[in-house]
Amino acid sequence: MPERLLHYIWQQKLFMRFKQQTTDGRLIEVIDVGKLNTDGGPDFFNAKIKIDGQVWAGNVEIHINASDWYNHHHDVDQAYDSIILHVVMRADCEVSRTDGQPITQCELKIPEGIQHKYLDWLVSETFIPCQNDITKVPKIYIEDWKSSLLSDRFLKKTKAINDLLTMYGNNWEEIFYITLAHYFGFHTNGVPFEMLAKQTPLSYIGKHRDNLFQLEAILFGQAGMLIDGLNETKDDYFCLLQREYNFLQKKFELSPIEGSLWKRLRMRPDNFPTVRIAEFAALLNKSDHLFATLLGAETIGEMQKILEVETSEYWDTHYVFNQPSIMHKKHLGKNAINTLIINVVIPFLFAYGLDREQEALEQRAELLLDKVQAEENSIVKNWKNIGLEVRSAADSQALIHLHEHYCSDHRCLHCRIAKQIFSKE
Repeated sequence: MPERLLHYIWQQKLFMRFKQQTTDGRLIEVIDVGKLNTDGGPDFFNAKIKIDGQVWAGNVEIHINASDWYNHHHDVDQAYDSIILHVVMRADCEVSRTDGQPITQCELKIPEGIQHKYLDWLVSETFIPCQNDITKVPKIYIEDWKSSLLSDRFLKKTKAINDLLTMYGNNWEEIFYITLAHYFGFHTNGVPFEMLAKQTPLSYIGKHRDNLFQLEAILFGQAGMLIDGLNETKDDYFCLLQREYNFLQKKFELSPIEGSLWKRLRMRPDNFPTVRIAEFAALLNKSDHLFATLLGAETIGEMQKILEVETSEYWDTHYVFNQPSIMHKKHLGKNAINTLIINVVIPFLFAYGLDREQEALEQRAELLLDKVQAEENSIVKNWKNIGLEVRSAADSQALIHLHEHYCSDHRCLHCRIAKQIFSKE
């Protein structure tokens, strides 16, 4: 048994259904397990334990084997003289304080099923470790946990936004532009898209916002996609963009990112980085002060309308430069727009409200998330296949957070669902 599991069993009082006693036969009643200590020193501070009718207050140390007391040199460390109970799985020896006084020990009796289940989870290769158990957990506990997970996700995204604010002099429009660019990459090209935005300040974009052709020239040039080698194909539009970018690059002293960073392998043509950059240019062309505009939107419908864009005419017959294709209008689809609302617009609304102490904005962000359709991705699909209800983006965001920060790392001992499952063992 991992020692962390024994800590968990003690902290969650999962031993309470069994009568506990000291190794010399005295009855134990645990009044308070104490406070878990994550730093150096005893494992649990300020516990209260009744032993044969007498209440003791002090600290508790937990080991798998009693002999670990000596392996960890606690017998010569005065920080452990305050131990009132040494909790172990196997009392393979007696232990003592620095002055030689013996310490009371308890071989903790626990449900055997907890250990077996946890060890099975650690080696599980299913979507989530507790996949065969989670449907037995009452819905009320899962809903309560999802609510907490959603709050954690909001705060995590708020921290990322605040970190960018520090870097960019509290410029909300700039960091919104950078974050929006990241999510235009839709996972696969998120990093190069963010690099592109950081290399191309919004103030330069603003000077040419009214000219879509110039915006495309700046963005494609900064993306490293207007290199000389492609000029041999004699694509007129490419040549025009390249010529315009060369002028703007000198004007603003711009430095492009490496074109090799972009990926399009095993990707649907509508998601090619060239198409997404063209859509990003169209959005920047459509709206001045995009962050403020979206901040003022009261409904999901208004936000969707603001984010609806079509690319320039060239992209009606192209997915990449210099390779004509069948006529097909390129525009941000509903799922793509909702992804931007869920991951960028609503978190920024929440973070801005928190920063400006406008609770109404925070509440609006939370309410709006519950009105957006849930994401359609492999993680959400797997949660649905298990049998969990995903009604809106509020649910999907909570469950994505659960999978990313708990299930994938086997952090079962930090999950409320695991506590409910263990309590039935």
